[in-house]
Amino acid sequence: MTGADRFGGVLAGGVVRVGLAMVAGAVVGLCGYAISRAGGVLLFTVIGALAGALVAVGLNAYRRSARLTEVKVTVPQVSELTFVVNNDARQVAWQLFIESVTRVSAQRLDNEDGLLRESLTSLHGLFATTRETLKVSRPSTHVSAGLTVECLAVNFLNLELRPFLSRWHPRLSAFEQSAPDSPEEDWPLAAECRDDLRRLQRNARQYVLAFARLAGVRDAEEMLDASAANPVPAPTPSVTRPRDPAGS
Repeated sequence: MTGADRFGGVLAGGVVRVGLAMVAGAVVGLCGYAISRAGGVLLFTVIGALAGALVAVGLNAYRRSARLTEVKVTVPQVSELTFVVNNDARQVAWQLFIESVTRVSAQRLDNEDGLLRESLTSLHGLFATTRETLKVSRPSTHVSAGLTVECLAVNFLNLELRPFLSRWHPRLSAFEQSAPDSPEEDWPLAAECRDDLRRLQRNARQYVLAFARLAGVRDAEEMLDASAANPVPAPTPSVTRPRDPAGS
């Protein structure tokens, strides 16, 4: 086939498509004209049919967004639980996953790495952000067969973050005030605090994975492990010390 033949075939195909589009447009135009000229029973029948179609589309979209799905997750101190989620709950779980996975709560801090003050400040920020996310989100649909993502998040705050911050924030602040020019290594409780932080991180990792599972995130463990193995270096910021532990 020559180039001219191919060009002719493409042109003919284009003409056919344009012709079909014109016919379809003409049919739609005639239907619209007929409806505009209709009266009595026919007009109300057409309007009712259109209204019914719109209601059906709206109900279908609502059912898809409100449909509940059961998800089983395992979290520290609670064992395996069944949660029920819809699209709104998945969005909340996704926000909590992103907030948690990017903070020190999910990243191991070795004895020679980082500063405890920065870690406590990051955890304090996670507490405040998680609480704010729950405040601005809509409550999950009431269910009798399972728990909600809000329940998981509140357990994370009250069983993990709050006890840790309430214990270590005042102790570290007292040391900083008594020895403002001393490095953290001179704090007698530094090693104990780091041990407790590692325990918190182990438990927090399970909550982060639970948020990921509720949100439908794939390969969440690989994301955590890759982030821990290849941390992105960042400049050390000036640290603002929170006034109250756990934002209370």
